[in-house]
Amino acid sequence: MIDLRSDTVTMPGRAMREAMVTAEVGDDVLGEDPTINLLQDKMASLLGQGAGLFVPSGTMANQVAIKTHIQPGDEILIDQDAHIYYYECAATAVIAGGQFHCLKGDNGILSPEAIAAAIRPPDIHQPPSRLVCLENTHNRGGGTIYTVERTTSITKLASSQNIKVHLDGARLFNAALAARTTVKELTGGVDSVSICFSKGLGAPVGSVLCGSADFIAEARRFRKMFGGGMRQVGILAAACLYALDHHVERLEEDHENARRLASELAQMDGIQIEPEQVITNIVIFDVAGTGLDAGSFSDKLATEGVLTIPFGPTTVRAVTHLDVRAADIDRALEIIRHFLKSSAR
Repeated sequence: MIDLRSDTVTMPGRAMREAMVTAEVGDDVLGEDPTINLLQDKMASLLGQGAGLFVPSGTMANQVAIKTHIQPGDEILIDQDAHIYYYECAATAVIAGGQFHCLKGDNGILSPEAIAAAIRPPDIHQPPSRLVCLENTHNRGGGTIYTVERTTSITKLASSQNIKVHLDGARLFNAALAARTTVKELTGGVDSVSICFSKGLGAPVGSVLCGSADFIAEARRFRKMFGGGMRQVGILAAACLYALDHHVERLEEDHENARRLASELAQMDGIQIEPEQVITNIVIFDVAGTGLDAGSFSDKLATEGVLTIPFGPTTVRAVTHLDVRAADIDRALEIIRHFLKSSAR
């Protein structure tokens, strides 16, 4: 089975598992887990931030950040397809009491002009604009990226209006490779940033939230409140450290596989995709021309040995990752071609 549903399906290899088994551990709630402390410090340094905080998931990282940044009744400017808005179970409304002001980005990428136009004026009838949330890479946008220039322009605008910026950097290393820059450059000016290790980096679980030392001290309290204060969790941090040492540069293989998949899909009858828009590891294509909806297409394709995710009424998502090799892409393309020919009969 060729699993292209998500880069979250990766399995830790033998070397990563060995790193987990041999990890030095302590009580992280007491600040005594040396492997967690090493990971947090390393990520803070890589991102140019004052401190880091390990959490179980990207969703918790985002929601802890939002809770730390805002007060109930504050408004958050965000793209209408952002993960925080679309996939996090209305957590911001429930936990932080914040209100989203959804904007339409260009494949998920917001412009400074759109943000400026959405900032609320001082008015007792309106919620204050307190936070901007960005996503890099943008999942529903098809793995699109915020460039250094775009992020910098947004953070400068936000700062001038006394508004904070949180970056959901779940796939930030993918973005940095695609933009030929560093994760530090891509986060210049943001007030907080989260990075997920259980996606393209291939660790089994975990994210790190980074920000100033004062911000992280407050975020640590909210992590505990949310139930994210774990104990001898260095065994998980060890997997993340292994991923940082061994799985970052190889992300380019995933990008190459995604671009080839997109290029070949574009040549197939009934499938619509713009290959030039695929720049990282997410491939979103439209199957309306096949006469099937996305769910039926994915279900039928699964019976042939290729797993994908319905991503809209007629759109399907495929994600490349470290457990999918170039030969797997060749085989998947062969299966899809055969499947389309059989469906056309």
